[in-house]
Amino acid sequence: MENKVKGMLARLHELEALLGTQDVFSDQKRYRTLTQEHAYLSEVKRVWETIERAKAQIIDNKELLSAEKDPEFAAVLREDTQQLEALIATSQEQLERLLVPPDPNDSRNTILEVRAGTGGDEAALFVGDCVRMYKLFADKMGWRYEHLSSTPSELGGFKEYVMVLAGPNVYRFLQHEGGTHRVQRVPETEAQGRIHTSAVTIAVLLEPDEDTDVVVEDKDLRVDTYRSSGAGGQHVNTTDSAVRLTHLPTGIVVYCQEERSQHKNKEKAMRLLKARMAEAEREKKQAAIASTRAQQVGSGDRSERIRTYNFPQNRLTDHRINLTKYNLDQVMNGDLEDIVQPLVAHFYQEKLTAE
Repeated sequence: MENKVKGMLARLHELEALLGTQDVFSDQKRYRTLTQEHAYLSEVKRVWETIERAKAQIIDNKELLSAEKDPEFAAVLREDTQQLEALIATSQEQLERLLVPPDPNDSRNTILEVRAGTGGDEAALFVGDCVRMYKLFADKMGWRYEHLSSTPSELGGFKEYVMVLAGPNVYRFLQHEGGTHRVQRVPETEAQGRIHTSAVTIAVLLEPDEDTDVVVEDKDLRVDTYRSSGAGGQHVNTTDSAVRLTHLPTGIVVYCQEERSQHKNKEKAMRLLKARMAEAEREKKQAAIASTRAQQVGSGDRSERIRTYNFPQNRLTDHRINLTKYNLDQVMNGDLEDIVQPLVAHFYQEKLTAE
C-alpha cells in the first residue's frame, strides 16, 4: 500500500505543476478531468498524512513513557496513544476505500428512479422518505438535484419519483443504490402497533453526456400529449402539457408532467428516455461479454433485496456486505457516507476477483 500511495503523491505533484500552466485551460474537458483527479489525490494525501503524523506521535509518546516518572502524565500519554491508534485504524479504512481508483463515470450526472413496491400506501410514503434522504445526502456532498418526473400518492409520498443528481463523485457513491430497499416500521394508521413490511425499488442510470452517442430517430418515437394530473393549482388539467414518449424498437416508455410547458416536459422526458436506452444497451453488452459471475458484480439488479431499514430498532442492514448500523435516524437525515463508501470498496474488490 505504501508504494502505491507514494506513486499517487508523485502524480499529485505532477498534476499541480500541470494545472499551473496556461495551456491546460484551452481544453476545458481535459482541465475538468485533471481537476477531478487532483481533488481525489489531494484527499488521498490528506488521509495518508494523518496516518503518518499519528504514527510519529505514537513513537514520541513511547519514548517519553520509557523515561517518565510522573504516573499522572504517563496515564495521559497512554490515553493519547490509544486515541492515536484508533485514529490510525479508521484512517487506514478510509484510505483503503480511497485507493479504489477513479472511474471516468464517477462524476457523471446520475438519474435516480425510486418506485413504490409491495406495501401499498406505506411503500409510497417510504419513496418520499428515500427521496428526502438522497436530497439531504446531496446537500452534504455539495451536489445539485433536479426533479424530472413523479406521481404523487393520495395519502402522501409518491408512487414513483425520478430526479437527476450532479456533482463530484455522484455516480461513484450512488451506483450501488440500485435494488430493492425493504422497510419495517409501524404505520401511523396502525392502531395495534404492528410492524408493517413494505419495499421500494431504486434504479440508478447514467445520464448520457455529449460524449455518449444515443440517437433517437423521429420515426422510432411516438409522442402522446395529455393533461397533467395531481396537485398543481388552477393550471392543472387545462392544457395538454404532459408528454409521454414511447420508443417503438425497445418498448421503453417515459413521461413527464412537471412543467407547464409541453416543450420542457418533452425535453425532460427525452433525457430520461436516452438514459434508459443507454442503460439497456450497457446491460446487453455486459450480458454478451461477461461471465455469469461478472454479470452480477455491480449490476444493481433492482429485483435483489439489498437493504433493510428497521425503524423500531433504529437499524439499517446492507445485505450485500453484511453491514449493520444502529443509526437509521441519522441515515434518513442524509448521513449515507458510511454506507456507500464501503460498498464502493467491496464492489471494486469483487470486480478484481471476477477479472
